[in-house]
Amino acid sequence: QVQLVESGGRSVQAGGSLRLSCAASGLTFSSYAMGWFRQGPGKEREFVAAVRWDSGAIYDADSLKGRFTISRDNAKNTVYLQMNSLKPEDTAIYYCAAAEDSGAFRGRDYYTYTYKYDYWGQGTQVTVSS
Repeated sequence: QVQLVESGGRSVQAGGSLRLSCAASGLTFSSYAMGWFRQGPGKEREFVAAVRWDSGAIYDADSLKGRFTISRDNAKNTVYLQMNSLKPEDTAIYYCAAAEDSGAFRGRDYYTYTYKYDYWGQGTQVTVSS
């Protein structure tokens, strides 16, 4: 049984930093691309960042502008999202997701689509106050 468990979300002041973690089990972690998505109040779920099986990173450049960094540790079956210079508009539930990816070389857009992901976590709440 595949499980993705996010952690690290909490309330912070604008300008602060958080590191989200997503621990995966029940899958061959190194064969999967891992993505982070978020869903703000009254909004659709949107792509934040992804890291491919080969550790190549993809970002939603428009919204992040260098503030977020995704990384993975295959030894710990964990993917991280470091978020700096947080803004109130970053307030959302953050979800991690896994997409089977081993050996594939796909274009950037592939990883931004929610339907490409096979498994999802329950989400962790991030609240940024001004």
